[in-house]
Amino acid sequence: MRPQIYLFGDSITEVSFGDGGWAASLSHHLSRTVDVVLRGYSGYNTSWALKVAERIFPPVESGGVPPLAVTVFFGANDACLADRYSAFQHVPLHEYKQNLHSIISFFKKRWPETVILLITPPPIDEEARLRHPYIENPSGLPERTNEAAGAYAQACISVAKECGCPVVDLWTKMQEFPDWKKAYLSDGLHLTGAGNRVVFEEVVKKLKEQGISVENLPVDLPLIENIDPQDPLKAFQDY
Repeated sequence: MRPQIYLFGDSITEVSFGDGGWAASLSHHLSRTVDVVLRGYSGYNTSWALKVAERIFPPVESGGVPPLAVTVFFGANDACLADRYSAFQHVPLHEYKQNLHSIISFFKKRWPETVILLITPPPIDEEARLRHPYIENPSGLPERTNEAAGAYAQACISVAKECGCPVVDLWTKMQEFPDWKKAYLSDGLHLTGAGNRVVFEEVVKKLKEQGISVENLPVDLPLIENIDPQDPLKAFQDY
């Protein structure tokens, strides 16, 4: 059975198999070696994710194989401000950290050998959020700020260090590019094609550091160049 990588997150994960999405790129990159399995839930925060994790990720059945890795990509919704129109998604910073600890503990207990890769929330373009509100926004104030997103990103990094997990610091990485707001964000929060490319490249790099890469993963079934035109079925004798 081909090994798997699970992607667990909010809308940035849910839409990541779309055209140019980071999950689609990851699946293509790992084709014939790993099945990339999407578990993205638009609007979810870590509290809701923790509530449903048991249902989403059942125990490995007898003889089954745990996934090679799981990405945990939450924080953009947790970081919604508590006094703005998306307050129902807000999770206090200390609770966000506790939830991440609990999610990691859940995965470590369920799959002790699986790599758990955390991804911080992206930066926020506040002006773009005002132009692209989810619902009517009579306050005229953005429901998210880049400062708040940065605080949650730092909390995510801290939890990763405390738990010994790799982490992609997306908040910092994207802001290294001068025109990051227009280049990487489509509505001040969600990702453009270029933004998805950043996530894809960073995830591939972090997985490779953990020993998960196309260079050291077996290919699923014989490659066409390994099939003898004079005796094609010979290549399948060991399968």
